[in-house]
Amino acid sequence: MQQTRPHTPILDRVAGPQDLRQMPDEDLAALADELRAEVISAVSETGGHLGSSLGVVELAVAIHSVFNTPMDKLVWDVGHQCYPHKILTGRRDRIRTLRQKDGLSGFTKRKESEYDPFGAAHSSTSISAALGFTVGRDMGRPTGDAIAVIGDGSISAGMAYEAMNNAGAEGRRMFVILNDNEMSIAPPVGAMSSYLSGLYANEPLARVKSLAEGFEAALPAPMREGAKRARQLVTGVSQSGTLFEELGFEYVGPINGHDMGQLLPVLRAARTRATGPVLIHVCTVKGKGYAPAETSADCGHGVSKFDPETGVQAKKAGGAPSYTSVFGKALTDEAARDPNIVAVTAAMPSGTGVNVMAERFPNRVFDVGIAEQHAVTFAAGMAASGLRPFCAIYSTFLQRGYDQVVHDVALQGLPVRFAIDRAGLVGADGPTHAGAFDVGYLGALPGMVCMAAADEAELTHMVATAAAHDAGPIAFRYPRGAGTGVALPERGEVLEIGKGRVLQEGGDVAILSYGAHLAECRAAAAVLEAEGVSVTLADARFAKPLDMDLIRQLARHHRALITVEEGAMGGFGAMVLQALAADGAFDRGLAIRTMHLPDRYIDQASPDDMYADAGLTAADIAATARAAVGRAAKVVPLNAVG
Repeated sequence: MQQTRPHTPILDRVAGPQDLRQMPDEDLAALADELRAEVISAVSETGGHLGSSLGVVELAVAIHSVFNTPMDKLVWDVGHQCYPHKILTGRRDRIRTLRQKDGLSGFTKRKESEYDPFGAAHSSTSISAALGFTVGRDMGRPTGDAIAVIGDGSISAGMAYEAMNNAGAEGRRMFVILNDNEMSIAPPVGAMSSYLSGLYANEPLARVKSLAEGFEAALPAPMREGAKRARQLVTGVSQSGTLFEELGFEYVGPINGHDMGQLLPVLRAARTRATGPVLIHVCTVKGKGYAPAETSADCGHGVSKFDPETGVQAKKAGGAPSYTSVFGKALTDEAARDPNIVAVTAAMPSGTGVNVMAERFPNRVFDVGIAEQHAVTFAAGMAASGLRPFCAIYSTFLQRGYDQVVHDVALQGLPVRFAIDRAGLVGADGPTHAGAFDVGYLGALPGMVCMAAADEAELTHMVATAAAHDAGPIAFRYPRGAGTGVALPERGEVLEIGKGRVLQEGGDVAILSYGAHLAECRAAAAVLEAEGVSVTLADARFAKPLDMDLIRQLARHHRALITVEEGAMGGFGAMVLQALAADGAFDRGLAIRTMHLPDRYIDQASPDDMYADAGLTAADIAATARAAVGRAAKVVPLNAVG
């Protein structure tokens, strides 16, 4: 049923930010209300990052009305809060294609719009990028001011502090807006708000901090304490300068990020008077203005389609449990048997499933925040102490801690267990979140054991295998979404390291699968068998160490060998090729094909559409095998062979 679209007479007059700059301030405040309604309406149809986008509605309006975007470069950290920004920058007509095939990205993306000067989907990059634009401006490039908008979670990561330190030392004019939604101050009203706005508008920038403190002192006691806590979030000690001032920034705030009467004069004053780096501390509320998001446990961080009237999200069809939930349960079961098992995650307890263990063993689960480098070395230290740490991080985020995996874990042979969620293509989050590279980047490390789960039962076995493995680092990967529906064991079995399994035997073609694409390989084998091509189907289980006995048998007794994986080139297939070349297999004329993700990034769509784009469907696998043995295709539809 078609949803009723919100009434947006002011927003309807906005084709781009230039229109905002012609509006009086009272219209900008009303525009923010309409923009919020439009975001809610759009995301109810597409799903996506609702809470973070609702939290920056007024901020997006204020920035675009004060600064001269796109000449001035607005860099949103992470970019998942950019839906209001996209609506205001000429993309409203496509906002209901968010995160869909051939639609708008759910993050900022350079090739999508000139108003997205820097693409993002991982955190804590904005200040570094903004400083880069600032240097470009000062060296004569056609760019204006740079504005980085970064959240209180993202600014806690090391890269943000590295950038702040550099920016403060450079002393160049730039703006960092700290979007602090950890706590909010009660919005001032009436004469007090007007007085504050006037002070901000008329006083030198250097006076803004003392003015904010004077305003804080004039508040009623409960409001005063809230404001003090918000300010001390970045101050540390109430009477000292802020950390940012010590780094060389002018510090302004905290101000109410939902009060246009504060935002506009503060931003205008900063833009008019700044000579060096400025940090503006803005307090906001995730999900602001939409009660279902404000009151939900995750503040509407990531939602499926929902009823905008009630906030009730569409129920997902019942079926197999998700790989993430299977991991969480299996890890908790292992932890119940072994008090030395601990878990580490980097700000993603529910996303990685370790929240299941945390409910039962809260003192053995550590959420270190957005700090993957620290998470890996922290886990390494625990392993060195004799604990058995599981470091649960998405494949795409583990990339951020790669040096620590190399230097602090693998080089020292420490038994850290890496649970790698979101392996392969992930759907609506697109290429920024695809787990494409971990097979190659982990497989390159001496002493690293690499596994991939073919289904949720195999994942249970791999958790048990990792728990029992004390000889060095071990990793296992698994995809996003629901499993295949196989029966789950009561308890995982400890697998023999480096041993795969044969699922069916034939004589013409061997298909060697690594990971969760086994179901597609089964379907391809069924098509080939129906055409008279005899197929052996094997699950490698391990990319490192390889099961060379199995691989030699497949190479010697079949006309062709096909490897299949949900990872980039240079991964499992490359390892098999290198091992076979060293073994002299190609001296005997073996036909071998490696199937992997293509050498390009694949834009967001459904996972099925993305794998079709990648050429990794059952039909693609069957066609590759058929060509390798020189057989013409027969018309045998997939549904005819189950």
